[in-house]
Amino acid sequence: MIEKTSDSVVQETKKVRLLSVDALRGFDMFWILGAEGLFAALFTLTGWGIWQTLADQMEHSTWHGITAYDCIFPLFIFLSGVSLGLTVKPIKEYPIVVQKQKYRHAIKRLLLLLFLGVVYNHGWGTGAPFAFDEIRYASVLGRIGVAWFVAAMLLWHTGIRTQAIILVSTLLGYWLLLAFVSIDGYGGGNYSATGALNVWFDQHFLPGARYRNKPLDPEGLLSNICSIMNALIGVFAGRAMKQLAAKPRKILIYLVSSGVIMLVLGFAWSTVFPINKNLWSSSFVLVTCGYSSLLLALFYFLIDVLKWRRWATFFAVIGMNSIVIYLSTSLITWYYTTKSLFGGFITAAPLVWQPLLMVCAGLLIKWLVLYWLYLRKIFIKV
Repeated sequence: MIEKTSDSVVQETKKVRLLSVDALRGFDMFWILGAEGLFAALFTLTGWGIWQTLADQMEHSTWHGITAYDCIFPLFIFLSGVSLGLTVKPIKEYPIVVQKQKYRHAIKRLLLLLFLGVVYNHGWGTGAPFAFDEIRYASVLGRIGVAWFVAAMLLWHTGIRTQAIILVSTLLGYWLLLAFVSIDGYGGGNYSATGALNVWFDQHFLPGARYRNKPLDPEGLLSNICSIMNALIGVFAGRAMKQLAAKPRKILIYLVSSGVIMLVLGFAWSTVFPINKNLWSSSFVLVTCGYSSLLLALFYFLIDVLKWRRWATFFAVIGMNSIVIYLSTSLITWYYTTKSLFGGFITAAPLVWQPLLMVCAGLLIKWLVLYWLYLRKIFIKV
């Protein structure tokens, strides 16, 4: 839907909206649009090993460990929390009428993201099956919806101290749960793709199909618990940026110091609780939030402190309609559109140039569609 808000809400949002946040969200989505293929194409063109190394970073980890591509999803969840922290206040501070509107919007947003996640899962040409048990209900958009919804409820109904206690206890509790609880031979410190406690939960309580019919769904039930913490950590960052709006130096100190601390803690914790995206381990939360905080500091420094804004517009165009373009990667065959418009030009080029030209042409088409929406101030939100 095209988001409509009351004048008071719009004014409140404008006061704290930061181009750096929109640009970073767009930078995050840029790699989803097809830019992850740039490095492989550059390796084909040049044969330089550095491009192959970077191309490897554009693949998910096979199991334990982390790559740059593993950070894209948690960064988006983190930024959804940042946006909450920048614009939202305790629910009791709103008039009763506004409170009801916000509850309705939160529930509607959650349900819509869950639904759109199912659409995305089955939008690759085959369509959703008629049998309910063959539909994959777990999804990236669904996880974003759950994380945002729970973080919003915590922000509305609890104080900072309570939120901090929930954050720490959840990260520790999730680790203890996976490390020491064993059910039917699953868990008890087994962090494998077939023996982790998450596998037992998905096989017994997750309705429908799992991703590629694997024992564990990467967006499964139990791992949702810790993904919420990415959003909650983002709330802390957004709230700090809002409270310290007149003190950019302190904002940078907060973002950089918290980012470094989380990275140190996350990598240290990984020695006993491995960094794992599929399990969404506690160490994975800390490491990805650490990187997210440092990236936010960098974008905030360049865009909102140094005022280098022109280049940021390229990414902000993507970030302002991120859900739309994400859905389009499943619902639209962009490859054929690219071939139809630029195929003749690309095939006329030398063979080693063709992969790079194809990636760039595809990115250009998608960006121009988003730019058309941007110029007309059409921002389709959920």
